[in-house]
Amino acid sequence: MDDFLMKWGEAANTSVGFFWMALWAFILGYALSSMIQVFVTEERMHKTMGASNAKSIFLGTFFGFISSSCSFSALASAKSLFQKGASFISSIAFLLASTNLVIELGIVISIFLGWQFVVGEYVGGILLILISWILIRIIKPKKLIENARNNLKQADQDDSESTPLKKKLKSPESWAKVGKQYGMEWKMVWKDVTIGFTIAGIVAAFVPDSFFQTLFINSGEGQSSFSFLTLLEHVIAGPIAAFLTFIGSMGNIPLAALLYGKGVSFAGVMAFIFSDLVVFPVLRINAKYYGWKMSFFILFLLFTSLIVTSLVLHYGFNLFDMLPDASSGKSITDKDHFQLDYSFYLNIIFLIISGVLVYIGFFKGKDVMHHKEMAPKSPLLEKTLKYLAFAAYFWLAIGIAINYFYVL
Repeated sequence: MDDFLMKWGEAANTSVGFFWMALWAFILGYALSSMIQVFVTEERMHKTMGASNAKSIFLGTFFGFISSSCSFSALASAKSLFQKGASFISSIAFLLASTNLVIELGIVISIFLGWQFVVGEYVGGILLILISWILIRIIKPKKLIENARNNLKQADQDDSESTPLKKKLKSPESWAKVGKQYGMEWKMVWKDVTIGFTIAGIVAAFVPDSFFQTLFINSGEGQSSFSFLTLLEHVIAGPIAAFLTFIGSMGNIPLAALLYGKGVSFAGVMAFIFSDLVVFPVLRINAKYYGWKMSFFILFLLFTSLIVTSLVLHYGFNLFDMLPDASSGKSITDKDHFQLDYSFYLNIIFLIISGVLVYIGFFKGKDVMHHKEMAPKSPLLEKTLKYLAFAAYFWLAIGIAINYFYVL
C-alpha cells in the first residue's frame, strides 16, 4: 500500500511539474495563434490556394504554419478552405502544416525533447506534405475529390473583410476578438492537455519498462542501434500508441519524451508525434465532411506519409550523427520542476499576459461577436473527456497531498 501511495504522489508531482515546465509555451503559442486567426482570415487564404501547383501548396503550408495546432480546429479550417475552392492538395498541406509546423508545438517539443526533435518536427512536417503531394499525383483521385466536393454544401457567399490589416491592429474590437479566440483555444484543449499530462505522470511512475519493450520491440534504456525491421515496427506501433492515448498533439509531447527515455527509437517517437491525424475521431470527422471513401483515402495518405517520413528522418539524422541522446527523455522525470529558474519567471510573465487577454476578451469585449468554425465532435466523447479531466484533477489533488504530506 505504501508503495502504491508513493507512486501516486510521484505520478501527480510529475504531471504537475510537466505542465509547469510548459505553461508559458502554451500561453505564448495560443496567444500568437489567436492573433493570427483574427487578423488573417480564411477568405484571404483560399483565394491563393485554388491550384494544385507548387505555389498553392507552399501557400497552404505557410498559412497552416501560422495557424492553430488544435487538430479539430485544423480539420474545420481545411474543410472550409477546400469548400471555398482551394485545391485538395493545398488543403491537405494546410492541414498537415497546421498540426505539425506551428510555433507553439515546436516550443513545447524543445522543452521536453530537445532541438533535434524540433528540427525533426519541422523537417518532417515538410516531408509529410511533399510525400502526400507525390502520392496524390501518382494515384490521381479525381473522382474521390469530385465526390468530396459534392458532399459539402455550397460555400456561403464570399463576405471577406475589406478592413485593412493596419486598421484592424489598432481596433479595440479586433483585440477583444483576440481575447475571445484565446479563451476558445483553451476551451478546445483543456481536457486533452489535462488528461495528457496526467497520463504522462502515471506512465512515468507506474508503467514498467517491459510494457514498452513489448509494444516497441528491441527497445530499452540505452538502446541506440536498430535494424530496419525494428524501426518499421516502431513507426507502426507509434500510431497505435497514439490511438490508445489520443490526447491531442500538445498533450502527447510529455508522453513522447517518456517513450524516448524508455528506449523507443527516434523514428518511433516521431511517428507517435505525427499521429494526431490518423486516429478514429479524425477519421469520423473527415467522413462527415467528405464521405467514408475520401476519409479512408486521407487516412491512407497520412499514415503512409508518416511512416516514410519517420524512417527518412531517423536515417537522415543518423547519417549526420544528429540522433539525440536517449537518456534525455528519462531525465525529465527526475528534474525538480519548481525551481526559481527561467520557467518560473516566464510563467509569471505569461500568466499576466493570459489574464490581460481574458479580461479584454470576456469583460471589456463581452458584446463583441466572434465565432470560429470547429469540426463536429461527438457529444459522448466530449462528455467522457470532461469527466475524465475532472477525475484527473481529483487524482492530481490527492496525489500532490500524498507527495508532500504523506511521503515526505
